[in-house]
Amino acid sequence: MSLLIIEAFYGGSHKQLVDLLQEELEDCVLYTLPAKKWHWRARTSALYFSQNIPISEQYRVLFASSVLNLTELAALRPDLGKLKKILYFHENQLVYPVKKCQERDFQYGYNQILSCLVADVVVFNSVFNMESFLTSIGKFMKLIPDHRPKDLESIIRPKCQVIYFPIRFPDVSRFMPKHKTAHLQKILSLKGNGGAAPSMALPFQQEQKGSEILLKNSDSESGPGNAAPQENLGSSLTQDSDWRTCSPSDNSSSHRQENTQNMTFYPCDILGGTDDPQRPLHIVWSHRWEHDKDPESFFKVLMHLKDLGLNFHVSVLGETFTDVPDDPLRVEGRANLSTVFSQENRIKLCLVGMLEAVYCGCYPLCPKDLVYPEIFPAEYLYSTPEQLSKRLQNFCKRPDIVRKHLYKGEMTPFSWAALHGKFRSLLTTEPREDL
Repeated sequence: MSLLIIEAFYGGSHKQLVDLLQEELEDCVLYTLPAKKWHWRARTSALYFSQNIPISEQYRVLFASSVLNLTELAALRPDLGKLKKILYFHENQLVYPVKKCQERDFQYGYNQILSCLVADVVVFNSVFNMESFLTSIGKFMKLIPDHRPKDLESIIRPKCQVIYFPIRFPDVSRFMPKHKTAHLQKILSLKGNGGAAPSMALPFQQEQKGSEILLKNSDSESGPGNAAPQENLGSSLTQDSDWRTCSPSDNSSSHRQENTQNMTFYPCDILGGTDDPQRPLHIVWSHRWEHDKDPESFFKVLMHLKDLGLNFHVSVLGETFTDVPDDPLRVEGRANLSTVFSQENRIKLCLVGMLEAVYCGCYPLCPKDLVYPEIFPAEYLYSTPEQLSKRLQNFCKRPDIVRKHLYKGEMTPFSWAALHGKFRSLLTTEPREDL
């Protein structure tokens, strides 16, 4: 148990990362709290873990996400404070979007700054996340009325590095058109490493005639302990055994039953297609249904497309937590959209991450902002809702463009096969004489 992993918000991409590390790395132990009431986890989890993690002389490295107040834990448990302490940022609270009706809570960003000061290594999931955090520290600390600390950025920056969120891509070739499957095999091959790792292999199982997904993204990709992330660069798709059909009888409201009656929904309806060239464009929203993802703007664009008389289908995927800004089925009723709203007890697609959606054949459309220019080529970016609307209008009229398109960006740098060496190096250390 030389590696101690602590996750105060064990859900979404936080869970996926620590589960992957525990599975792939030897001699580690994991302690977690359920992914509920994020704000309370940030406030109180350090005290809980200080009382519930047994003392052990075998620990050498402590790995935790920035939800945990590492400063409090190190003070409450001096034995853990002696370890090599690694803090991983899925998101940062200095720039995380808050509701218009709320002010930013100083405590959460302050806790993250303190944790960075205590940590030996601070790891971010993107350059954008790292730079937006570090360059915001000075302005953030000016909120303190007097006796402000100084030079915190210069103290923290030398500890910082970027390791992208690792994605372990599953085999979805049975749902993919052959030309896209072959293309994925090429772009996921690891040059200089003897080809793709087994977990990234894409065996050709059967040929589908067309992929019918177009991916539309929100304008925010960072969230606290969220399922995704920018955090979400990667929440992985479920394996084949986790695919489910959509049944209207599972805990559905009468409104939902009315809209899904006699409907059976199969993964191949999204990931594969039929020979019908006239079938409508399929737009996928692959994010948490919460305010920081700005679903209202997304549906405004869709309603404009509907007002223009354009034909398309919509699937809303990703986890939904307690804070839901609007009922998508009510929006569906107004706009007469063909919407499949995914929840945990309905369809088990878990298509949460942008890169995973692209891996499954989607054409990404992302804001020219935040982390997206770091990940996606310029042709997949838009600057305004009007630009997004025009792109979607064209694709609605010519969905064959999307179905024939081969993604031009990189995926290999975000794969577990490419990143496992960095994580292994980060999370191993020689025993210290003072332990």
